[in-house]
Amino acid sequence: MTTPETIAARDPREIWEIARSQLRLQMTKSTYDTWVRDTACIAYEDGVFVIAVNNAYAKDWLSLRLRPTIKRTLSNIIGRAVDVTFAVQPVSAGDAPATTATPLLDLEPRAEGVVSENSTDGGSALNPRYTFENFIVGPSNRMAHAVALSVAERPGRAYNPLFLYGGVGLGKTHLLQAIGHVAQQNHLRVLYVSSESFTNELISAIRTQSTDQFRTKYRTMDMLLIDDVHFIGGKEQTQEEFFHTFNALHAANRQIVMTSDRPPQAIPLLEERLRSRFAWGMIADIQPPNLETRIAILQIKAASLGRHVPDEVLVAIAQRAHRNIRDLEGALTNVLAHAEVAHRPLTVALVDDALSYLAPAQSKLSPEMILELAADYFGIKVSDLTGRSRAAKIAIQRQIVMYLIREETGASLPQIGDLLGRDHTTVMHGCERIAQELEINPEIHRQVVELRSRLHEPVRVR
Repeated sequence: MTTPETIAARDPREIWEIARSQLRLQMTKSTYDTWVRDTACIAYEDGVFVIAVNNAYAKDWLSLRLRPTIKRTLSNIIGRAVDVTFAVQPVSAGDAPATTATPLLDLEPRAEGVVSENSTDGGSALNPRYTFENFIVGPSNRMAHAVALSVAERPGRAYNPLFLYGGVGLGKTHLLQAIGHVAQQNHLRVLYVSSESFTNELISAIRTQSTDQFRTKYRTMDMLLIDDVHFIGGKEQTQEEFFHTFNALHAANRQIVMTSDRPPQAIPLLEERLRSRFAWGMIADIQPPNLETRIAILQIKAASLGRHVPDEVLVAIAQRAHRNIRDLEGALTNVLAHAEVAHRPLTVALVDDALSYLAPAQSKLSPEMILELAADYFGIKVSDLTGRSRAAKIAIQRQIVMYLIREETGASLPQIGDLLGRDHTTVMHGCERIAQELEINPEIHRQVVELRSRLHEPVRVR
């Protein structure tokens, strides 16, 4: 594990130079040149990088807009969590190293700065990269993609509302905005906004006594796209306003599409009247992509960057970056940046070095491993799952374990029964029940998805 001493032994300015190279791959040229190019690392102390900027405006902009991206990039390079702060100190030419002679390829911007929720005409600026054409379809997202496409083609008639849920970085926002692109092409009025922005805008409208304008803006759209709707949980006035906005749009057959990190039933402190309305149309989940889908995503990404990356390198990256698409693209960016900075060819050995903070995902799961991980996930003992308890909660958790062992390892019914102290008919019944519940019970579906994600999660090397 990297320690403060090993960072000190490695010049923090060198680490910042690597970070700048990676950041240059993650943003547009104008953003990089304006905010990042002329910065320099002036100190590293107690896990915090201090970055010098030229003026107070740059300090505020970096702190508000790019700090999470910069923290994540530095943490990935070092292999542990670090923080970053910005200080106004004009950077001399010697402090800010010149960019490399070989130009780095720029990526399109991420969420920061690409969405204008508060445009005066009620429209929205959608990310041009988030289209159906750029969305890689695989077993993990096929249903979500199909219903999203149907909604885009028949808004207000196919599935209204459409509720998409899944973990971070799996493509929910991509599908949400892809629907918006199609609607805009068909000359519909589209508003894309995060639920946090919806809340902040409502607060502002109340403060300035302009709630009528707020309601007019939201209730006259042809299509309302709400990202991260789980954010409104526990916010009573926001839920009240959103309830009436939802009713007004739905009654007018205007399309509503929402995303969340969990199904409606699992959103804490969400009013029951909203929970039921969210389920009126269609609920579709997006699961982590399998290996083949991850490789396909990397192939498309590399091609969009104009880079030829050998297949074995893409496979090596896909095996390490397993959890979501965001991590996958970040891993590719990391590898390309290391190749640029170190002037090394793209090889599996380079992947091993650039992604050394990640170990390859577990390639072969054992029933015992699944049993132990499930017990940890449920917050119980292994003996609770293998014991004689017939408590309803333990019984359903035990059946989930049976189902996962059967699906993930191919173990026979008697083998699973021996592990859990049950006969093979009990195991068969348990597996069949969970298979049925997955289709109708969002909470069990969520638990199985989360457990599967943990089973295949890369192990961070310490």
